Order: sequence, then C-alpha cells, then structure tokens
Amino acid sequence: MSGCANQNADARQFMVRKGTSKPRKKVLIVDGYNVLRSGSRYRAIRADDEAYKHDPDYAHTRFNNVRESLISDVTAFAGALYQATIVFDAGDNAESAGKTERIAGVRVMFSPFGSSADKVIEKLAHDARERGCEVLVVTSDATIQDTVFGGGVDRMSANGFSLEMDEISEEAELDRNVATHRKATIADRVDADTYAKLIALRDRKR
Repeated sequence: MSGCANQNADARQFMVRKGTSKPRKKVLIVDGYNVLRSGSRYRAIRADDEAYKHDPDYAHTRFNNVRESLISDVTAFAGALYQATIVFDAGDNAESAGKTERIAGVRVMFSPFGSSADKVIEKLAHDARERGCEVLVVTSDATIQDTVFGGGVDRMSANGFSLEMDEISEEAELDRNVATHRKATIADRVDADTYAKLIALRDRKR
C-alpha cells in the first residue's frame, strides 16, 4: 500500500521547491460548514456578509467572504506541514456529484448527493490513517464517529481552530506593522550626514 507521502504529487513538488527531500506526512481535514457556523472568527464575518443574509447555507452562492476566508486560513494553517482538505456538506443537493477542486493548494470537496460531509470526513481520515499518516480533523460535530479518532487521528474543535487563526492573524499583522515602522523611521535612526549619503547612493544607482 502506498504511503501517505506518495498520495500527493503537489506536496512532493512543493517540498522540492523548498529544498528538502521529505514530503508532508500529515493530513488536515476541515469540516467546512461546521467550522463556518461554530467558529467565532467566521460568525463575525458572517454578520457582515450580505450573501449569508440571503442564503444562510450558501447552497447557491459560489463565492462569498466567509468561505473564502476559511480557505485562506486553512492554507495558512497547513503551510508546508499538512496536506489540507476542506469538506463541505452537499448531501441534500440533488445536483451534487461530489465535486473536488484545488484552491491555493487546498483540496476543496463537496459531498455527493445522499452522502453527508461526516461520512466523507470519516472515510478520508480512515484512509489516511491506513496509509500511516498523522491526521488532524477540525470539527465540533458530535455525529462524526468517535471510532475515527485515536491511533494517529486527532480532533481540533471548530472554535479552537478559529481562535488559533485569530492569533496567527494578529501576529502577522504585528509583524507587518513592525516592518512598516522600521521602513518609515530610517531617517530617524541615523544622523543627518549618514542619511544624506544613503540618499546620494540611492540616486547614483538609478
């Protein structure tokens, strides 16, 4: 049976570009709608999302702020460590054929008609565990069978993930502010003569 690292060619290529020979050995599976409904970060976005007011389950809305935010967050959380999949429940949609697409390196799946996201997540987690992967499932859905967890499969709550992303976003914003401040205050950190020489050097290189 193939190992976890052999299941994703994109992951292998990513790691080669990063200069390491070890592909990602961890799998991240996110219960999409459960996180959007239960995570405080996404509830706040939903409150300002006009699409949500007209279509609370996003049954017909392809692009919207909150779902795009989740995909962006999962991309940031996964980094080079996880092969990430977000599963959205479309089991009640007679037109759903279980579509899968890749967005920003994240596999986005919609469960097929008649099959819940829970069942898809359970199968993905089981299959990944059988391949020897470490698996993290992000969900607060109690209906996902407890038998899925353990033996290399861990659970993170929807709000736990939400709070983690709030912290990551705050740290990133702080880093950006520090970088901007350093760039803006170079004239304040050197004497006038040195600053004039820097300006002259810059102008000569143009």
